[in-house]
Amino acid sequence: MTLNKGDQLRNMEKRRGSVPFPVHAHNLHRRSVPSAPHAELSALTRCTSYSPGEQHRHSCVSDSSDSVISSGSDSEPQVYKVVLLGEHGVGKSSLARIFGGVEDSHDYEDAGNTYDRSIVVDEEEANILLYDIWEQDTSQWLKDQCMRMGDAYIIVYSVTDKSSFEKASELRIQLRRARQSENIPIILVGNKSDLVRSREVSVEEGSACAVVFDCKFIETSASLHHNVRTLFEGIVRQIRLRKDSKEENARRMASCKRRESISKKAKRFLGRMVARKNKKMAFRQKSKSCHDLSVL
Repeated sequence: MTLNKGDQLRNMEKRRGSVPFPVHAHNLHRRSVPSAPHAELSALTRCTSYSPGEQHRHSCVSDSSDSVISSGSDSEPQVYKVVLLGEHGVGKSSLARIFGGVEDSHDYEDAGNTYDRSIVVDEEEANILLYDIWEQDTSQWLKDQCMRMGDAYIIVYSVTDKSSFEKASELRIQLRRARQSENIPIILVGNKSDLVRSREVSVEEGSACAVVFDCKFIETSASLHHNVRTLFEGIVRQIRLRKDSKEENARRMASCKRRESISKKAKRFLGRMVARKNKKMAFRQKSKSCHDLSVL
């Protein structure tokens, strides 16, 4: 039996909201993405852009394998394709809708949406194309595509569900197999951190898992919007650290360090000195670094 891959993804919709986070509006703008018609994910190009208070407009998701999509202007920001992974019910779509600025709307399905947002990170604009399609259907083809299409991945589990945490570890292993030779950024996200009494996975467990699997870690609360902006700014920084030149990243780091206080600089320096002389401290230092989304 031959599956029609176009039919599998035909109903995927691209949502467009006015403001992705509760931040200053001048740091954000809406941007349409041009299409490339002959790639494997061309079924994703039939989609609808959405703006609250405006009529629906037709737009297309690029299926180009290149992360940088140009519309003929040198000033266009880079487009980073970010894929959400995780078990059902962990809050992937809640995080995506907050990012898309449509969390208050009840007109959308829980999964199968793609959000296109421009944000300013470290005084530079970047465009994130966020795919919340992991649970669109159960086909192995879609799962394989998700594993191959991202410039970065956000693996979400619920801190109130131990089995979702274990599944997140399995997904990290699958990603390693699918993208063996690629140094792609992955952020492990423990969502629902506000549900303290129902917690089954500690912060320490999440952090240790991130160290073992060589990825970054952060806890969020979609219901409180806690750390959601930090998460998406962090994924941009992680992509830039891998894709941009050493000179460009050095310039950004120098700019960040100028904004740091003297006490923070001293604490970081002493921590590195102690870690060099103590293996246990070195592991703790590495564990702490998995929380820092601005470094490799």
